Amino acid sequence: MSDQTAKTDKRENLRKGVYVLPNLITSGSLFAGFYVIIASTDGNFVRAAWFILLSAVLDGLDGKVARLTGTTSKFGMELDSLADVIAFGVAPGVLLYTWALKPYGKLGWLAAFLYVVCGALRLARFNVQVSTVESKRFIGMPIPAAASIVATCVLLFFELGGTGTIKKVSMVLLVFLLAYLMVSNIKYFSLKDPDLFKRQPFMLLVVAIMLLIVIVAQPEIMLFTIGMVYLASGPVGHFYARRKGKGEEEPLPDS
Repeated sequence: MSDQTAKTDKRENLRKGVYVLPNLITSGSLFAGFYVIIASTDGNFVRAAWFILLSAVLDGLDGKVARLTGTTSKFGMELDSLADVIAFGVAPGVLLYTWALKPYGKLGWLAAFLYVVCGALRLARFNVQVSTVESKRFIGMPIPAAASIVATCVLLFFELGGTGTIKKVSMVLLVFLLAYLMVSNIKYFSLKDPDLFKRQPFMLLVVAIMLLIVIVAQPEIMLFTIGMVYLASGPVGHFYARRKGKGEEEPLPDS
């Protein structure tokens, strides 16, 4: 097929229209991300954090809705990727700068930009590798998870009695850590694993319900805890896999 024919086919596909439901959900995620920027610049940091989490929920739904309804499309995937750059890259970057990094001057906005550009690189790499990597693992921390961790840090700060902005070196270090983990080769568990939606043991349902109850009881603390556990799971799993690999390569001692 020639390039001209391919371009003609694409134009014809767009003339036929686009799937409304999944793209509407993606647009909702984009809207939430845009509102994070507005709320952050107005100093409404708690509201901005909750809208990041809302955007993450919508981002997880659009793809599943598209697959369940048979409405996946190249257009939808491109829109989803562009929305992710705004909702989980630029928006958390603005929130980080206005809430925690502004007092550091040039270092602050450069750290925020590093987060944004590493998130964009993470998305670009994922788009290139999406058809070749396993569905059970992400290579590098997914950008929605990084953005959600930023949001839970904000929520915990205010839940513990904090007010206004914050100036902590730990936040600068967290930004650099998240940026590195997004572009690293460390593997993270994927919630898009198809096996998660198959039949599971009954006790897993009980545990999930109990976890949901605990989250609802103390959402700020529990969401932060879950975020930190997920952040640590990648490096810990990577270290364990390397140790296991080295152990298997070592020759057995003579008896």
